Amino acid sequence: MTVRQSREAAVECIDDGDTVGVGGFVAVGIPEYVLEALGERYAETDHPRDLTIYHPAAEGDRQGNGLSHLVQDGMLECTIASHWGFTPDLMEKIVDNEIEAYNLPFGVMDHMLRDTAAGKPGTISHVGLGTFVDPRQEGAKANDITDEDIVELMTIDGEEYLFYHSVPIDVAIIRGTTADENGNITMEREALDSNVLAMAQAAHNSGGTVIAQVERVTESGTLTARDVVVPGVLVDSVVEAPSSHHQQTYAEDYNPAYSGEIKQPTDDDLEPLPIDERTIIARRAAMELEPDSVINLGVGVPELVPVVAAEGGADDEITQTVESGPVGGAASGGISFGTAVNHEALVSSTQQFDFYDGGGLDMGFLGMAQVDAMGNINVSRFGSQLPGCGGFINITQNAEKVVFCGTLTTDGLEIEAGDGELSIEQEGTSSKFVDSVEQITFSGEYAVEIDQPIVYVTERAVFELTPEGLELTEVAPGIDVEADVIDPMGFEPLVADDLAEMDPALFADEPFDLTDAI
Repeated sequence: MTVRQSREAAVECIDDGDTVGVGGFVAVGIPEYVLEALGERYAETDHPRDLTIYHPAAEGDRQGNGLSHLVQDGMLECTIASHWGFTPDLMEKIVDNEIEAYNLPFGVMDHMLRDTAAGKPGTISHVGLGTFVDPRQEGAKANDITDEDIVELMTIDGEEYLFYHSVPIDVAIIRGTTADENGNITMEREALDSNVLAMAQAAHNSGGTVIAQVERVTESGTLTARDVVVPGVLVDSVVEAPSSHHQQTYAEDYNPAYSGEIKQPTDDDLEPLPIDERTIIARRAAMELEPDSVINLGVGVPELVPVVAAEGGADDEITQTVESGPVGGAASGGISFGTAVNHEALVSSTQQFDFYDGGGLDMGFLGMAQVDAMGNINVSRFGSQLPGCGGFINITQNAEKVVFCGTLTTDGLEIEAGDGELSIEQEGTSSKFVDSVEQITFSGEYAVEIDQPIVYVTERAVFELTPEGLELTEVAPGIDVEADVIDPMGFEPLVADDLAEMDPALFADEPFDLTDAI
């Protein structure tokens, strides 16, 4: 039976040592009101202690909200997550070996919830093979004090897989828009459905408790069955939150375009992109597009790919998707990453990863922080910085083709482009192409094994992955191969016998026509 409660009463059910699941996606759809109350309870009573937090998608805003309410001495024993980039205080405790931590792929974590709900002992997946998640490397353990194995290597019909142990959920904290008196939850003003249903089912079927934060409560029988995302039979407690603690994202109180209530007018008179390194990379990356491509875009430079596609007359050739659930339309960036406007459909993140993991994604455009000679990429760990992998592994291991985007060097890089040529005015002090990556988030060896086409696009050169390693295939006009490409790298790449010149039009101060390239 569902009970309508104050947030203080709702969090009383959480005991010392519980595993608490938190729904939401990065800074979108976070049950802020309940999380704040849980943090306040601990600050006042020193309980509940030694919690394990199961949170697939970096629930926070870098400003002390979200899971940061729970980052108090003694409150957390372990975190199981895909990303900590928006909870830097939690990241710090992991790096300092104050709490145990596992870094798992976002899609795997969503599927683990579903398999936990189904009473299965765990999740079998190829996702993570050859990466730091693989037990032959780090086994997803994020620090020295984390010693229990929760990922195993197994073989089925001669094929390797990873087996991720089930994690029962004692208490799930989720969020929706409207609850009726029976606890049925709808999501009409939410930007995403996220993983709330899988989270609620996992907790309920583990014998646990489900707390739902909502914006409003209505009389039973008034909700349309088709609109209910979380059935009331799963929900134990409903907490009505004030608008101040129920923002659609941490950046916006409510954007009706995110929830699909309206279609946002498109601006056909956008300012053209400046001819800088980011634009050049995005233009060259967009040349890899195929007609009618279903794509996923990472943050940073990849976000410009649809912009240059629109400038080049090819925007109708792509369908954008986001791992959080939107299909079609235009993905949002910044603190509202995960949302989209003018999307054609919205599925749960659990369903989106079914589509991704099964090979439904034509292309992925992702960033790259460190690249080595064998094509391995690290985006998940850099010394004391431990952002985690997020959905990167699911996307890069399963897209039919992946285009990695980034500058050759960073920290001080200055370029000049014009008249169809590129010059390096000031070289960056740090190369992204290194002798050895700190952590393998993308495995070049695995990509070669499955015959997956991989392209690495920089502002001055293009590389492709071969069985022998990274091969230089194109160089920008005006660039010296030895001085401007190979010398700044931490290793010497293979060089194609038919080394080509990047299209001079990429470096012109006018929109780049993609109609002939795609």
